[in-house]
Amino acid sequence: MTTTQRPPTSGTQPLTKVPRRRVVDRGGSRVFRWLATGAGVLILLVLAAVAVFLVLRAWPALTAPVSELSAEVPFFQGGSMLEYVGPLVFGTVLVAALALLIAVPISIGIGLFISHYAPRRLASALGYVVDLLAAIPSVIYGLWGALVLAPAVRPVWRWLNEYLGWIPLFGGDVSPTARVLLTVAIVLAVMILPIVTAVAREVFLQTPRLHEEAALALGATRWEMIRTSVLPFARSGIVSASMLGLGRALGETMAVLMILSPGLLYSFRLLVAGQQQSIAANIAAQFPEANPLGVSTLIATGLALFVITLVVNMAARAIVARRKEFSGAN
Repeated sequence: MTTTQRPPTSGTQPLTKVPRRRVVDRGGSRVFRWLATGAGVLILLVLAAVAVFLVLRAWPALTAPVSELSAEVPFFQGGSMLEYVGPLVFGTVLVAALALLIAVPISIGIGLFISHYAPRRLASALGYVVDLLAAIPSVIYGLWGALVLAPAVRPVWRWLNEYLGWIPLFGGDVSPTARVLLTVAIVLAVMILPIVTAVAREVFLQTPRLHEEAALALGATRWEMIRTSVLPFARSGIVSASMLGLGRALGETMAVLMILSPGLLYSFRLLVAGQQQSIAANIAAQFPEANPLGVSTLIATGLALFVITLVVNMAARAIVARRKEFSGAN
């Protein structure tokens, strides 16, 4: 008599291995990859083309004798090209640094309020308002600074000069029109505020939730949680946002041109007129009446601004690339 063996009804059944489906590289994905690569290469080519253009157009001024520059270029001042460009670089960096010094603390405060304090509806509305500031043309900021802000801050600058004039920054004969570097710095701070705030806000929102909850569970207040969890996590993001704002402030033209009373001096006096000037504003002011050698001289100053801006943006990208993620939770 033959007996048949039945398969066991209990116990673990052997799992059958499901064959993996091969991912087929379709034509669309190949086209997209090449388009993305081409876009990246195009950016590098455009950057290289701008650099080559600036060098070629600035070369006549860089190689011309100083006597020829002094005779043919009316606005050229200084014994050499370096002596002419130096004060412009100094004024550009000084006004951008002051704007950054004013804007970064305010931007961090606004970003923290939107991300951790404000109710959802208020945070959303405030975020839209901050982003809207970035869409306002720079000429509007220039008009506001010249017609509204300068008369409003004039008594403040006089007070600073009277009581804090022993500090070199506030010394000298204060300008009666308030068209000075400190007024321009405030306008530039308002202009870069949306950039720094937007980046800082997004970095604050990326803080690992478990880190915040752990700090609160240990008895920390909301500010202590922000100080021990949010700000350390966002430190590199804040620095990179600040450097992006610095790059924006370095290249601003119309607002500086419409407000500042220019000068070509190495001066830290912020309340005295006719002391400093930025590269971009100087180019806009002198270009309409410049002869060919004068245009080359202005393009040489633009080359210096290009190098400064490139260094700032490369430093910002390096900080972002070196950012270390917190271990534990995302």
